[in-house]
Amino acid sequence: MNQLRLKPTPQSLPTPAQKQRAACWFTELQGQFCVALEEIEQEYATQKGGAVQKFQRKDWIRETHDNVPGGGGNMALLKGQVFEKAGVNASEVFGQFSKEFRAQIPGADGAVAVARSAEQSRQEYEDGAFWAAGISLVVHPRNPKIPAVHMNTRHIATRFGWFGGVADLNPVFPDAQDVEAFHAALGRVCGTDTPAWKKECDEYFTIKHRKKPRGAGGVFFDDLNRGDWEADFALVQALGEAVLKAYPAIARRHLFESYTPEEREAQLVWRGHYAEFNLVYDRGTKFGLMTGGNVDAVLMSLPPEAKWL
Repeated sequence: MNQLRLKPTPQSLPTPAQKQRAACWFTELQGQFCVALEEIEQEYATQKGGAVQKFQRKDWIRETHDNVPGGGGNMALLKGQVFEKAGVNASEVFGQFSKEFRAQIPGADGAVAVARSAEQSRQEYEDGAFWAAGISLVVHPRNPKIPAVHMNTRHIATRFGWFGGVADLNPVFPDAQDVEAFHAALGRVCGTDTPAWKKECDEYFTIKHRKKPRGAGGVFFDDLNRGDWEADFALVQALGEAVLKAYPAIARRHLFESYTPEEREAQLVWRGHYAEFNLVYDRGTKFGLMTGGNVDAVLMSLPPEAKWL
């Protein structure tokens, strides 16, 4: 993760009420995405026939080495006619980072947090302690003409508190109208930060060993704390809402388009490269596995079927 451009101040840490608001919002957004994708499955089945598939949801509890509850989450997975695999996960976890992992997370190096008040002078975030909540969306369509999509927004507290977010479109066959619509939706939310966050996204989502981008890009930020929690939270909410509106519209544009066996084959090879990035480079994958997250939820981002030449 990027080093934070802030100092440890009382305002750097979210209050318990703010944590609850953020965690509840991520769960609400999860439900909205499930409804939106199920509606597309319904539209397809109405015209083409076949069973309408729904998201299957499963709660999970974060297991810790000392058997102390460390939060958990909900995993929602859809295997449908349109979306071969779509996952929407929401979680809230807390505990301590391993000593090996602390150096990679800002504020998890064991220094004592600054108290927000005289009554809260205890060492709340020392020795690698953390709290994190977020939502993760990954959609792998069956039709290679419909682009895959990924979105993740999160709120993390160590000695500092900050928001992070990413949204990127991943087409097998890039369509200029799709890419422009997706980027424009993100740009309306991110405003003047769009160029910097787009550059960050392009640099991050590079499959380095193949020297190629994973997709068509979007925006990426991981150090959002400008001293106004409400404004930062509002931006993260707006990002989620933008993807919720933009992606279903893109999927519907290609919903009934035909594709060839050769295009399906290209999609499977492309998915192999997508999987390589997530397993080798993705920070979210490493974060989930290193903090005792649900393995199935962490690896939900992997495609249901892929090929390598």
